[in-house]
Amino acid sequence: MLADDLSGALAGISPGVYSARDFEAISAIVYRGAGIVLAPSKAMLVYSRLAPMVRDTNCGTFANYVEKIEHDATERTRAIEALTTNHTFFYREAHHFEHFAAEVRPELLQRIAAREPVRMWSAACSSGEEVWSLVLTLLGSDRAAARPILGSDTLVLATDLASHVIAKANAASYAASDLEPIPAELRNPWTEVRGATAQISGEARNLVRFKLLNLLGEWPLSRPFDVIFCRNVMIYFDQPTKERLVARLAAQLRPGGFLYIGHSERATGPAERELVQVGPTIYQRRAA
Repeated sequence: MLADDLSGALAGISPGVYSARDFEAISAIVYRGAGIVLAPSKAMLVYSRLAPMVRDTNCGTFANYVEKIEHDATERTRAIEALTTNHTFFYREAHHFEHFAAEVRPELLQRIAAREPVRMWSAACSSGEEVWSLVLTLLGSDRAAARPILGSDTLVLATDLASHVIAKANAASYAASDLEPIPAELRNPWTEVRGATAQISGEARNLVRFKLLNLLGEWPLSRPFDVIFCRNVMIYFDQPTKERLVARLAAQLRPGGFLYIGHSERATGPAERELVQVGPTIYQRRAA
């Protein structure tokens, strides 16, 4: 039983304040709202992340807080945001950006030269390290050569369900040392360093639009994408949710478009009919 599984993990916490039943209820709310599966081993993480919110809302106990978030959509969103994992870093899984630079970027530049629109999506963008790595790779090392990109119909959508990480990503300001994984020839032309802080340049920022979006909800997207990055988010989902998400992502790609997923993730289920694996955790939608 869950209560037995958690008895040791919750030692020292009064069951009148936080119990296995509370954890189970919160897990169900998070699963419904974000598709995230919280294993019993996450019981203390839930306690540590939500205890301040229990206090701030004067709920007193987790049971009261569960009751509140069942009926208060705003507070429910805050709770789910507090329980999402936002660990990321610049140029993570470098082989994805190397593949993009060598295999995808040349085609996108041809389309830009032909005055065709280019669309890319960083889904679950977290605090922005992924999308800025992608944008700097697209722009390349030569500012003069990048002018056609900057003046084209090129747009990068970056979405996440957590408002606080979207705000950080949109600010585009980081510790300068955090950007060091990006090759210097890509980093230096498109960042402004002042002391220990690096700011992504205005030209690069103009290519990106940030939006709040829950990947389990509706996607108000008007055009198919040439490239989608959706990495290290499906590891928190159960298998049916993973398969539904990958199928939706595949359908959102134009024929020939590319999908990049996390190092421990796989495209399985119905999407396998639409996608061809072309590299480690890199997939291409079959041509029409």
